[in-house]
Amino acid sequence: MSLSKHRQAIDKLDARIVELLNERTRHVLEIGEIKIKSGHEIYAPHRELAVLDRICRLNDGPITQESLRAIYREIMSSALSLEKTMVIAYFGPEATFTHQAAIRKFGSSLKYTPQKTISDVFNEVSKSRADYGVVPVENSTEGMVTHTLDMFVDSDLKIVAQIVLPIQQCLLGKGQKSSIRKLYVHPQSLAQCRGWIQKHLPNVEIIESSSNARSAELAARDRSAAAIAGTLAAERYGLKIIEKSIQDNAINVTRFLVLGRQSSPPTGRDRTSLMFSIPHKVGALHHSLAPIRQNRLNMTKIESRPSKRKAWEYFFFVDVDGHAEDRPVARAIRKLEERCSFVKVLGSYPNAD
Repeated sequence: MSLSKHRQAIDKLDARIVELLNERTRHVLEIGEIKIKSGHEIYAPHRELAVLDRICRLNDGPITQESLRAIYREIMSSALSLEKTMVIAYFGPEATFTHQAAIRKFGSSLKYTPQKTISDVFNEVSKSRADYGVVPVENSTEGMVTHTLDMFVDSDLKIVAQIVLPIQQCLLGKGQKSSIRKLYVHPQSLAQCRGWIQKHLPNVEIIESSSNARSAELAARDRSAAAIAGTLAAERYGLKIIEKSIQDNAINVTRFLVLGRQSSPPTGRDRTSLMFSIPHKVGALHHSLAPIRQNRLNMTKIESRPSKRKAWEYFFFVDVDGHAEDRPVARAIRKLEERCSFVKVLGSYPNAD
C-alpha cells in the first residue's frame, strides 16, 4: 500500500474508534446512574482489574501490554470524569511521586487536590471533600512510611486499592551537568541517590528541600542549580532531564495506598491488611499469629508501631494474601479476634497494579 492509502485507512479506523469510544462511554454513564441510585461507589477497583486483564488477553500486538493498559487507563478516566466530578486527594505538592502515582491509577481526566500532610489526605476523604485519597506506605529501600500506618488507628477509611510505582530519580536542570553548583534535593531522594551524587557531583552544594516538587521549582530559577525529582516535575517546571535513573538501587519501588469508604469485593487476586494489638506478655505475638499459619495464609508484611496510648503497647500491621471474605482469611480473622485485645481490618483490595 502507498503512503496515502495507509493514511486513508488510518482515517477510517480513527472514525470508527471515536464512534466505539463514545458508544462505550454511554454504557459506562448508564452503569454510573445505576450505581448512584443503589448507593455504590462509582470507582470499582475490582472491575478495573478485570477490564485491564481482559484487554491484555485480547492483545496480539504490536501494541505492548503496558501501552494498552495506559490507553485504557485514560479511556476509563475520561468516563469517570463524566459520571461525576471525582476528586482525588494526595499527599504532597504537585509533581511529586505521590501525584504521579495518583495519575497512574486514576488517569489525567479527574480533579486532583494536593494536601500538605498525610493527615490532611485522610481528613479530606473522611469528610467527603474527596472521593479517594492516595498516600505512600512503603519504599523498597527506605522502608515504611510510619505516619500512614499511625493514621489507621483512629480512621474508619478502608484501603481500596494499591499502586506500585517504580521510582526513577532524575537529575533535572536548565543547563549542563558541568555547570551545576547547587543541588536541591529532598532528604529521602538524597538517601536514595547518595552514591551517585558523591561520584558524579562531588563538589556541589547540597541543599535539602521539603519535597521533590520544591526542589524542581527552586532549580528552575537558577541555571547553575539542579534538582533530583521525577519526570512529572520536569514537565511541570520546564526543566530538562540531564540524567535518568540516578538512584543507587536499580530496584527502587514505592507502594501507595488508595483510601476510600467502601471495601472492594473479591477478585481472586487480593490482599488484606490488618492491624491488631496483643497482651504484653511472653509469647503473645507468636500465639496471635498462629491462625495465619494454621489457615495457610501467605503473610507478606508485618510491622509494629507504638500505640501512643500506653507505654510499651504496640500495634502490629500485617498483610496477607486473600480477601477478608475468603473462608481461610475470615477464619483467621475470627481466631485473631479471640487471641488479640484489638483487631481491625484495614481493607481487602486487588493485589495487582
